[in-house]
Amino acid sequence: MIQPADRLSLVQEYYFSRKLKEVAQMNAEGKDIISLAIGSPDMPPSERTIEKLCEVAKLPDAHGYQITVGTPELREAMANFYKRWYNVELDWKTEVLPLIGSKEGILHVTLAFVNPGDEVLVPNPGYPTYTSLSKILGAKIVNYNLREDNGWQPDFDELEKMDLSKVKLMWTNYPNMPTGGRARMETYERLVKFAQDHNIVVVNDNPYSFILSEEHMSIMQVPGAKDCCIEFNSMSKSHNMPGWRVGMCLSNPQFIQWILKVQSNIESGTFRGIQLAAAEALNNNDEAWHREFNIDSYKRRRQWAEKIMDVLGCTYDKNQVGMFLWGKIPADVQNVEDLTERVLHEARVFITPGFIFGSNGERYIRISLCAKEEKIKAALERIEKIVK
Repeated sequence: MIQPADRLSLVQEYYFSRKLKEVAQMNAEGKDIISLAIGSPDMPPSERTIEKLCEVAKLPDAHGYQITVGTPELREAMANFYKRWYNVELDWKTEVLPLIGSKEGILHVTLAFVNPGDEVLVPNPGYPTYTSLSKILGAKIVNYNLREDNGWQPDFDELEKMDLSKVKLMWTNYPNMPTGGRARMETYERLVKFAQDHNIVVVNDNPYSFILSEEHMSIMQVPGAKDCCIEFNSMSKSHNMPGWRVGMCLSNPQFIQWILKVQSNIESGTFRGIQLAAAEALNNNDEAWHREFNIDSYKRRRQWAEKIMDVLGCTYDKNQVGMFLWGKIPADVQNVEDLTERVLHEARVFITPGFIFGSNGERYIRISLCAKEEKIKAALERIEKIVK
């Protein structure tokens, strides 16, 4: 009898992979589910980005394999993007590595730095892939707490009391998902010092710094960060390109080479048209475009999402950023999934229960802003009917 690898017993199918099959079945039955669960931007990239993709796709010599490290045009555009918006100097030849999305970068970095049995610090609540991929690769998960009363920032006093002798990596994510906690320079500075003091590589996942945020912050702005930190960024959120699968990894030349060594044995490069179109998108310095698609549109949607939270009796921080709204469920609701399942099956609206992000998310829900205003308004009207 053929059996799967033992590692499969360590993880479950991704929550959204499972749940979206259920939602698809409900839609097939004519139930017309409004999804406010997934963080997949529904707005388009810039026109010039799409034009560039079409332009390159028509070239007869553009369809071959590409080098894993990426085209010079894309790497230079990534470095210029960081200089323009974050005021961070990067050598595009040695300190920038394109990724087929940050999710894939989590795999590459873990393989490059972590041996089986080594420990990895993972935020609770946090992106589930930090945990699942670490488990698949044989690392031991050590959770560290993020709490609402601390602005969803790491508790460094608590961290310093932990046994860190086997920790190789620490995953951080600011601006934070799922909580919307803002990036703080004080946190970045303390993370760099923490990495230096304990010989740990801190990886900051930073795809949300343009969404509902007037300030663009990076851990790479801290002196000395390149020596001990890695930053991911992504075009999925800031440039409305989730399906294009273009991300970036930024660090010192040695770290980049180690990650590339892994990456080059797994991937065969990205289609040239996507790379050159992504470079075109990164070179878009039109502040009006960024304001409309990354701030103003989400502000308008956020107003409707807040009304949904109010109707459900949830509390939330109005200062949170990013493309989700994170709220705490009422005290009289026993279990968060009782609420989300009722909303799904009675109001036909799919929202995310916070427990999928860790035990510190068990009393929270998350509403995605990646839906047109009229859809979020319609979701509100449906939910109002089942609450009243």
